[in-house]
Amino acid sequence: MEHHLPASQPRPQKALPLLPELPPLSQDDLENLKPQDWAGGFRIRPGFYEINGACAFPHGVNFTIVSFAAVSCQLLLFRRTEQTPYARIPFPPHYRVGNVYSMFVFDLKIDEFEYAYSIDGPYNPKKGLIFDKTKYLLDPYAKAVTGQSEWGKRLSPEGFYKARVVHNNFRWDLPSQTFPPLKDCIIYEMHVRGFTKDPSSSVAHPGTFAGIEEKIPYLKDLGINAVEFMPIFEFDETRGMRTVNGRRLLDYWGYNPVCFFAPNTSYTSESEYNREGTELKHLINVLHQNGIQVILDVVFNHTAEGNEMGPYFSFKGFDNQIYYMLTPEGYYYNFSGCGNTLNCNHPVVRELILDCLRYWVTQYHVDGFRFDLASILGRSEDASPMSRPPLLESLAYDPILYGVDLIAEAWDAGGLYQVGSFPSWNRWAEWNGKYRDDIRSFLKGDDGYIGAAASRILGSPDLYPPEKRGKDVSVNFITCHDGFTLYDLYAYNEKHNWDNGWNNTDGANDNRSWNCGEEGETNNPGILALRFKMIKNACAVLLSSRGTPMFFAGDEFGNTQFGNNNAYCQDNEISWLDWTLTEKNEEILDFFRFMIHLRRDHPILRQDTSPCSLPFPFTSLHGTTPWKQDLGWKDKMLGVLFAGKDQQGKDDILYLGINTYWEPIEVELPSLPQEFYWVPIADTSRGAEAIIHQKEVLSQNRYLLQSRSVCLFQVKS
Repeated sequence: MEHHLPASQPRPQKALPLLPELPPLSQDDLENLKPQDWAGGFRIRPGFYEINGACAFPHGVNFTIVSFAAVSCQLLLFRRTEQTPYARIPFPPHYRVGNVYSMFVFDLKIDEFEYAYSIDGPYNPKKGLIFDKTKYLLDPYAKAVTGQSEWGKRLSPEGFYKARVVHNNFRWDLPSQTFPPLKDCIIYEMHVRGFTKDPSSSVAHPGTFAGIEEKIPYLKDLGINAVEFMPIFEFDETRGMRTVNGRRLLDYWGYNPVCFFAPNTSYTSESEYNREGTELKHLINVLHQNGIQVILDVVFNHTAEGNEMGPYFSFKGFDNQIYYMLTPEGYYYNFSGCGNTLNCNHPVVRELILDCLRYWVTQYHVDGFRFDLASILGRSEDASPMSRPPLLESLAYDPILYGVDLIAEAWDAGGLYQVGSFPSWNRWAEWNGKYRDDIRSFLKGDDGYIGAAASRILGSPDLYPPEKRGKDVSVNFITCHDGFTLYDLYAYNEKHNWDNGWNNTDGANDNRSWNCGEEGETNNPGILALRFKMIKNACAVLLSSRGTPMFFAGDEFGNTQFGNNNAYCQDNEISWLDWTLTEKNEEILDFFRFMIHLRRDHPILRQDTSPCSLPFPFTSLHGTTPWKQDLGWKDKMLGVLFAGKDQQGKDDILYLGINTYWEPIEVELPSLPQEFYWVPIADTSRGAEAIIHQKEVLSQNRYLLQSRSVCLFQVKS
């Protein structure tokens, strides 16, 4: 019998870890720490084998690493900024228990050194064994990484990373409120650097965590209560650095992690040392005080070490044959599309991922995770999909992770597509890629999508039956970092990725976009008005749909990437938000703000409430006449009725009318008792007056839906 976890619920307030992160040792234990050996001029003794990574104690530092096939290991100590170790401390053979090396080194002051490892072992590439004792290796459990603190500056010629042992004494405030479940969130996806890097952001610390903090009043005014940060794990933005068309291209997005436990140091406004992400913690703390949750986009499907031709700086040197999926010949499977694939369901890798997520929850108070190419996390060591992947099940039932959101990008680059079928244990939500595709096609006016669009607006019950998957499953989006911005979706028929340097061969070809009559920028007022209307249509449908809405930062004011639908390498005006558009395209911003607050104020858009006083079901579909569902191949008009009660127990009845046809269509709304009447509250065909403030009572419950427009109506009495 399969057990199910309960659906998500309001989160309890988090604990406040105020002391350094030390294992549960008594004072007697600490006093009994006595040196047993000398090595490399240091006093040492066997360490604490259950504590992975490096951990500071009052008397020294504990170092623990795992390697199944190594034959010896050395700890390397460096002075700050230096590339040659000042000390090599070998782990004595009797300090190894099983496959764990652990050593306690006395009298080390963590502000005075950086560290790495040198590991020796067999070399047999056909079996995946590629040990090289000449390489300096980064600790997989490193909490802070040195060498990348200045954005865009290459590593030293030696090309290796060092780690720091960190303090952990940040003082957290209690959240100002209890955070809502996922279905009540408005997720705002953003790139940490691109959000404020452009001078138009007018912040004191552009492109940093501190820059985001300066924009919190904007996020609150917009109505955002959850931000999703694109990857903030330590990564090397200079990977593949090159110049194309006069622009320096970088690994800007950050989807090639160097270390899973360490925040990207180049996202800080000031150089941090031994402070364990203080600026990021401060940002999260302030976001929480303002009622905004934090979701991290995490990448556990591959690393920046790449394939056989890629760098060798960490996992390859510890246990290449364990950390990566390898072919029988010893080559790297590439289900990530980035050169290698992490062997996520090996017990060692599974433990590392669990430890990592627990760390981000307990030490950074993160509220949720979006897993990049999450289907890889369900592949076995031979790369085949598993019916009950141990890692996904462990994450679903882990007690520390129980209160956080787990969101899967339910596909991978190897062709495994699991939207609607991702292993969930009633615990995992999904990025609903079918919502994106079906709604894009329907709003564009394509034939045959009205039935699919209706299902997506109602929460995709065909994909996520409530009795099997719960109700907080579908994360709905029309745009995200990957693909066109919302403005570009209606400004370009084709991708324009020439500035990426791949002859426009990169990026998706299936965009389901429409340029409204001219490709790219135009001064034609009619085309611009149509584009603005299409953007508002998408906004209205997204924020009226059951499920959790998510959109990409800048979509709310018409930000453009100039037709680039794969801006992963563009650290420039192509990817940076142009904040001058908040004034230029103010009518779009106002409409987004209106729809976000409308969704917040009308719970019937988010869930079934108690029944209303009229004989209406919670949700129903309508055509040009009420209670008749016209879902034929050529049909272009869809009506969706939501009916229930609001927080005060008053009737909460809304009608969403969508006309994707190129001509007006008259519709009749459901009839009401004499004391009730329909009032239009939004009509995207009215341009800058799309938000209807004056009271307009429908005559005979009829309304003319203009071409390619979306309207919202509310029952009044």
